[in-house]
Amino acid sequence: MNYRRLLAIISAAVLLAGTASCGKDETGGSSSETAAAKTSDTVKTEAEETTEAAGDDENSEDTGKTGKTSKSDKSDDKKSAKTTAAEESETTAAKSGGKNSTETTAGSSGTKSGGSKTGSSSGTSDTGNSGSSSGTGSSSGNSGGSTAQQGGSSSSGGTAAPSDTPAEAPTEAPTEAPTEAQAEEPEYTAEITFSGSPEVTGSNVEVQGNTAVITAGGDYIFYGSSSDGQIYVSTAAEEKVKVILAGVDLTCNSGPAIFIAEAKKCTVEIQEGTYNYLSDTAKDKIYDGVIFSNDTLRLKGSGYLEVNAGNRHGLASDDDIIIDGSATYVINSVKSGILAHDDVTINGGDLTIMGGTNGIKSKGTVNINGGTIVVSGGTKEEKCSIYAGGVFTYTGGYVYAAGNSVTAPTYSDYPYAVASLAASGSAGGSLGIFINGTEQITFSPQSAYRAVMVLSPELYNGCEFGIDVDGNYHAGYTITDGQNLFTIE
Repeated sequence: MNYRRLLAIISAAVLLAGTASCGKDETGGSSSETAAAKTSDTVKTEAEETTEAAGDDENSEDTGKTGKTSKSDKSDDKKSAKTTAAEESETTAAKSGGKNSTETTAGSSGTKSGGSKTGSSSGTSDTGNSGSSSGTGSSSGNSGGSTAQQGGSSSSGGTAAPSDTPAEAPTEAPTEAPTEAQAEEPEYTAEITFSGSPEVTGSNVEVQGNTAVITAGGDYIFYGSSSDGQIYVSTAAEEKVKVILAGVDLTCNSGPAIFIAEAKKCTVEIQEGTYNYLSDTAKDKIYDGVIFSNDTLRLKGSGYLEVNAGNRHGLASDDDIIIDGSATYVINSVKSGILAHDDVTINGGDLTIMGGTNGIKSKGTVNINGGTIVVSGGTKEEKCSIYAGGVFTYTGGYVYAAGNSVTAPTYSDYPYAVASLAASGSAGGSLGIFINGTEQITFSPQSAYRAVMVLSPELYNGCEFGIDVDGNYHAGYTITDGQNLFTIE
């Protein structure tokens, strides 16, 4: 009886052993499937690791918290509007790997027992879940959880989005203002220096002995000194010439120091800050000025020019003479200080003119519009401080004139005064002009005089005019509109 029971137990054991053998075969199949899943997970993990480097850390952390690889991937897919096709493929691989893990049988010992779709943290195995894909994120060495986290990170759009901020356009380097050294120097057609014979740098100037001959239009600047030299201008009739005096001391013994024989327009400019001296000595009744022009002569600038005429006139022109600018002129002449055949116009400057016969003479018209003019004429009775053969117009500036006679303005913007002296003022004596008791000027005429004229914007209807002749003060003359003629006893 006991033997029968024993045989029955042995038979049961053999039957159970056969059943166990069948279970191992199934488990082996599951293990193969698991190995394939692991292989798939490994490939996916390597791709995900590459993507994770550029991924969003915040999304990776969220995946680790959920522990649900499939749901995390879906959630991240919804959140990421710019998921690439490659990322979608990786998401699909993550889902596939998760399903393979959950199909592992619970009866296979030493395999994943916690790889359920719920991904609960209770599904840990005795081996430390080294192969778990549940993504529990536990501290038990769950490398499979790391794989799930990597998959979540991959599906979250690990590729960085391009920046919307446009690249800044390169700025141009600022242009620096030129330094003083870089600033362009004035350019001249030629520079001429008198030192014996003229030395020329430039063009359109020929040297003939001691004479510098300008042969074409342009700007010519002169320096230096010569006891017998000349500036001679002879160009085509339509060309314009500028002669710039920039520190010249020039005497000509055979004619004008500056002789403008031919030019459409010739301007003599006195350069600012320079002192210039011109004189002549020859006896020439035709070309009879220290500066002489066959055409219109223009002077301007802001330097100093002294003219000493030993022949006849200081400035002479067969046409017009026009003076602009603010230069200072001192003119001494044996004849007229300024002589023009057609017109004399003075718009500016500070002029002191001492004529041997007339101070200013025009056979045509005279126009004074500005400047300060102190002028005196010669000793001959018929000679004037200012003489106009035609209309004399005064619109501005200051004129203090003393001579044997004077031409009064034909038209004046202001009242003016003419004083006739019963006794001549002395040559070299003092002559003072006063308005309302205030001295306007005191000067010394080079010749005896009997007529004094004052043109000034300071004169007005009702003001008082006074005159001091050689220390004898005469006052109490009231100015009215127009001409005011006073006789000084």
